[in-house]
Amino acid sequence: MKPVPFIPLTFTEYSPEDMLLRSREFYQMIKQRRTVRDFSSRPVAREIIDNAVLSASSAPSGANKQPWHFVVVSSDELKKEIRQGAEAEEEAFYQHRASEEWLEALAPLGTDEHKPFLETAPYLIAVFLKKFTYHEAQKKKNYYTAESVGIACGMLITALHFSGLATLTHTPSPMKFLNTILQRPADERPFLLLVTGYPSEQAEVPNIQKYSLSEVCDYI
Repeated sequence: MKPVPFIPLTFTEYSPEDMLLRSREFYQMIKQRRTVRDFSSRPVAREIIDNAVLSASSAPSGANKQPWHFVVVSSDELKKEIRQGAEAEEEAFYQHRASEEWLEALAPLGTDEHKPFLETAPYLIAVFLKKFTYHEAQKKKNYYTAESVGIACGMLITALHFSGLATLTHTPSPMKFLNTILQRPADERPFLLLVTGYPSEQAEVPNIQKYSLSEVCDYI
């Protein structure tokens, strides 16, 4: 295999003071991110979504295989189909699949099988995990796919928040109905359905707290 050419790294170095300030400013920005379930139907410029997807696509991936595919849905008809598919799976989850312990954990958040936000929000971004890549009629295996796609999704959520949009991570299980509705190959696995747009003016979020630094991190 022909080696990949290397080029000089583009890297901006900041003073220690600026680094500390930037880290504080980023934390203050990102800690305001909240999962939203009440969206406005206000339109959002497509270029904002384009830039967020491009940001996500810059994520590191195993052997640079980039094992992701993003399908951005704005069609009212497709959003309605996705809602119907998701609510069918969610109803089965809440009525039959979920354990009592799981339902008890969800109860304080007030979630149920009804997902109107899937039709209200201007965009749904379906993220697919690609176990294989096809190039010139050859099937090539991708590596560290879950890790790679997970990192890309984190960057996508962050990019959308930084741009001024709210998001909701939605993972009805199973999600194979997305392959059918969005006409994706059977060997691609739906990884995440990300709802994005402006929050509604009446949007509320649970009054929850995140763990402190000492609870999530050890320095040794």
